[in-house]
Amino acid sequence: MYDRLNGGIIMLTKKQNLLETIHGGQPDRFVNQYEAFQMAFTPIMMQSPMPEYGKGPVVNAWGVTNNWPEGTPGGFPVHTPDKIVIKDITHWRDYVQAPPTKFPEAAWEPFIKAAEAVDRDEYFLTPFVAPGIFEQCHHLGEIQNTLINLYEEPEHMLDLIKYLTEWEVSQAEEICKYLKPDGLFHHDDWGSQTSTFMSPDMFEEFLLPAYKDIYGCYKENGVELIVHHSDSYAATLVPYMIEMGIDIWQGVMTTNNIPELIKKYGGQISFMGGIDSAKIDYEGWTPEVVEQEVKKACDACGKLYFIPGASQGLAMSTFPGVYEATTEAIDTYSKVVFGQ
Repeated sequence: MYDRLNGGIIMLTKKQNLLETIHGGQPDRFVNQYEAFQMAFTPIMMQSPMPEYGKGPVVNAWGVTNNWPEGTPGGFPVHTPDKIVIKDITHWRDYVQAPPTKFPEAAWEPFIKAAEAVDRDEYFLTPFVAPGIFEQCHHLGEIQNTLINLYEEPEHMLDLIKYLTEWEVSQAEEICKYLKPDGLFHHDDWGSQTSTFMSPDMFEEFLLPAYKDIYGCYKENGVELIVHHSDSYAATLVPYMIEMGIDIWQGVMTTNNIPELIKKYGGQISFMGGIDSAKIDYEGWTPEVVEQEVKKACDACGKLYFIPGASQGLAMSTFPGVYEATTEAIDTYSKVVFGQ
């Protein structure tokens, strides 16, 4: 953008540049990873202790035991038989007790204060919500058991999902009431690197209605931007992502044909990722490897409907310096591509 009065270049704000990118407009640079998002947290999430790297297991408000062992990219539930919350899906109500979503205004005050300090012209205020519906199912019930139960006990699984969905909608209402966000960053991993965890038809039956309710609630309450994290293969689920209201799929890995997805669905949904964390975030990583992967992603995916970034689901890396090096590499290559 040219400033005729002062004779210089006025850069779009981070928020404006993201909107230009996902709406097929005229961005003046690549959106650089999470730069346009200011993450926000809530007393609802903070009632559950999170595992710390290498510090041992903790039990959250749902009764799930989580641990983050050294050398791994994040925490995950401990599913030894004694730690699985749902022992029998046909009696899941005997085991699952949702934590509260209603907190007094005093509990929200520090979170409201942090939200009010965010420059909404520059950033999307983006509450962080995790785990999602599918993850919560297998956190409570163990992933193999959960996948089997989708086939063998669909009615009980649908009842559990309805219960979890109602809890998430209640959470959404409280978040929107107190923080008035304009964005949402929501986790729920739906596949491995090479395949989805369930067929598209099964996804449509079990998860699509839940997310239409959840994301519909956020949109009805003024949230402009829904960002969904699933660092996985999920190309076959993109039509459902669009239907449930996702604006940006974050975590899209190169095992998805991202250029093809952009060509087919650009304008309906955008894609954030294209740089597999495993290819850059490892012991002995080098800036040269990061720069190579950044260039490869940006060249393949182009300027519109694509946000380059590591596939990992927050502005962080497993090994120190990788996230910052990726940010620097994107900034450097952005100047090349956009001619600044």
